[in-house]
Formats: sequence, structure tokens, C-alpha cells
Amino acid sequence: VQLQASGGGLVQHGESIRLSCAATTRTFRRYTMGWLRQAPGKEREFVAAMSEGSTYYADSVRGRFTISRGNALNAVDLQMNSLKPEDTAVYYCAADPALHALFEATPTYWGQGTQVTVSS
Repeated sequence: VQLQASGGGLVQHGESIRLSCAATTRTFRRYTMGWLRQAPGKEREFVAAMSEGSTYYADSVRGRFTISRGNALNAVDLQMNSLKPEDTAVYYCAADPALHALFEATPTYWGQGTQVTVSS
């Protein structure tokens, strides 16, 4: 596994949770890194990304989620605030040389996801 996500869990509507991702076997220093998610019965979708010092968000999470570099080398975190039941999904850490690959939810690298469940 090259990208390991952690921090998921069960929270209530309006609460917060923080996800972390660390690269375990290679460096992604010059890669765009970010997060995708997949809800039950839906396709995987873009959530957030960091590329060359800029951050990008899906419209559905902008203003509630914040992506940032983690403490470890090649790590990226996702702070998720004001969670809604529709945020329930498996969240995947992802990396790719190209930003558009994350927008299109087709990254070269992604790891095992972490489940986030938001109860109403």
C-alpha cells in the first residue's frame, strides 16, 4: 500500500472529523495530492486537492473542508467540519502528477479508503 488513509469514523450531523494520509513506500513530493470519496451506489468523486501551493475543492465541500500538508513527509490531511449525512462515504487519499486526474477521480495512485459515516 503506497497511500494509507486513517481517521474515519461515525459522527453526527454538524460534527467534525480529521482524516490523515501518509505515503508509505515512495515519495510524492512533486505530485498533486488530494482526496476522493465514494458513497454507496455512486461513482468515486473528487473532494479536495493540493497542487503547487494551491488548494482546490468540490463545490459540495468548499467552505466546510480544508486540505493541508500533514506533519509527515508526503502526508496530507483533510479537516472536515459541519458534516452532513450526504458526506457519508469511503474517503480515499490519492496522488497523481496531473491535477486534472484528481478532478476526474482517475488518479494514478490511491490507497485503501477510510469510512466516514455521518448520522442525521
